[in-house]
Amino acid sequence: MKTKTLKKNKVNVITLGCSKNIYDSEVMMAQLKANHFDVEHESMQDDAEIVIINTCGFIDNAKQESIDTILRYAEAKNEGMVDKLYVTGCLSERYKDDLEKEIPEVDSYFGTRDLPRLLKTLKADYKHELVGERLLTTPNHYAYFKIAEGCDRPCSFCAIPIMRGKNVSTPIEDLVLQAKGLAAKGVKELMLIAQDLTYYGLDLYKKRALAELINRLADVEGIEWIRLHYAFPAGFPMEVLDVIRERNNVCNYLDIPLQHGSTKILQSMRRGITREKTEELITQIREKVPGIALRTTLIAGYPGETEEDFQEMYDFVERSRFDRLGIFTYSHEDDTHAFTLEDDVPAKVKKERADKIMELQSGISYELNQLKVGKTYKVLFDRVEGDYFIGRTEFDSPEVDNEVLVLKSDGFVRLGDFAEVTITKADHYDLYGKLV
Repeated sequence: MKTKTLKKNKVNVITLGCSKNIYDSEVMMAQLKANHFDVEHESMQDDAEIVIINTCGFIDNAKQESIDTILRYAEAKNEGMVDKLYVTGCLSERYKDDLEKEIPEVDSYFGTRDLPRLLKTLKADYKHELVGERLLTTPNHYAYFKIAEGCDRPCSFCAIPIMRGKNVSTPIEDLVLQAKGLAAKGVKELMLIAQDLTYYGLDLYKKRALAELINRLADVEGIEWIRLHYAFPAGFPMEVLDVIRERNNVCNYLDIPLQHGSTKILQSMRRGITREKTEELITQIREKVPGIALRTTLIAGYPGETEEDFQEMYDFVERSRFDRLGIFTYSHEDDTHAFTLEDDVPAKVKKERADKIMELQSGISYELNQLKVGKTYKVLFDRVEGDYFIGRTEFDSPEVDNEVLVLKSDGFVRLGDFAEVTITKADHYDLYGKLV
């Protein structure tokens, strides 16, 4: 029995997983709006006739969150709180047949490249003239900026190519137009994302064209920060570092997922690089761009990881002193190359190793943050929380990195604006400061 009136043609879009999914949801929402749907993102109203869940299928925890979310809305549909329930994204791409059997309440499942088919199901047209148009779900002053889809890398542990297909770069001209459109709407920061930024252009231009793309985007009026996420270390295009150093609006920031610090494990992971070569690359990056902030991600408990391998990774992290670091416990993914290996590190040991790395990183982060006390930084303010305005320096990406907190009683800043802030105090992951 229905307990409330559902608004006809109202769609609630739920997004799970990474920034690439956020981008996809924003594109889908723009298409729906152009087809005269009333669209909301993760609305708390529970009055939408249609719910679309954009799922993640990356690792165990993310898959479980996606399944739990589908089940929650399937129950809401049974109770008459939702009329139509659709599921799209990576989990749906990968496990569609299983999901159809297990959760039949869902009206239809769609893959990662099925947006035109999803729209058709809703009796909507895919509007080609809207390519690149999005309804931002982030604050208006920053946007995730997807430059390519899919991946050609052979990493043993990763199911992304299964879910997203081969690397397909978006042409530079199209991306420049998109950036101009975002800047006209007030976006000041672009966060470049792809499965692998460094592969950009190889399919279109038969060469790595990331440096050229960044230069072109840096010319777009109104874009004050460009940030690079997900750069692959093997075959890293060094000319990108020249662009970071030379262009004022390209952040001194690089997200370069390294995955491990043991050559033996890196080879098993099919990463195409050794620990020694990785350390050489880190040194070169820091020499070419003094003061650059390096973010990385690692995996603990990969098949065959011995105590010695883990110690090698631990020592590598200790030496490298990354500005930002995250670590996952290994997830044994079917259809990947690593699935043929025995998942022989117990879950408890995986977690202990990940915790040990994070404890080490916490100390490194604290020491690096203490060096910032007394210095003044340009800060972009994202939100207000409690007694504080909260922002970020160029060395920090939203959601995952450090934040700068300024007391509201110390002065006023508009959200989405930059201001100079002198750091007065620092802890492990946050900086506190006063407006200059």
